[in-house]
Amino acid sequence: MAMRGMFHRLCFLLPLLLSLAAFGLVVFALLTGRARPGGDEGAAAHLFQLLIVAQVPLIAGFVLTAERPRAMAAGLAVQALAVAAALAPVLIAGL
Repeated sequence: MAMRGMFHRLCFLLPLLLSLAAFGLVVFALLTGRARPGGDEGAAAHLFQLLIVAQVPLIAGFVLTAERPRAMAAGLAVQALAVAAALAPVLIAGL
């Protein structure tokens, strides 16, 4: 049972860290001028996409190992806000 709890916590924390990394990557690309709308996306855009997509199986693991529905709903809300924060600069900058 302890392994399940640890896996559940990891599946909660890792998507948050991936969202933070994606947000930092976009901010860094914008500040350094490496963000290019249109044309070739570049390595930063591909890495951003991988960071966002990698969260899907982790969030599924979080949902599948949840024991309390209310806590799961709160955790999903936090994760949704983190993804929205990572996507916001992309949408605002029109990338």
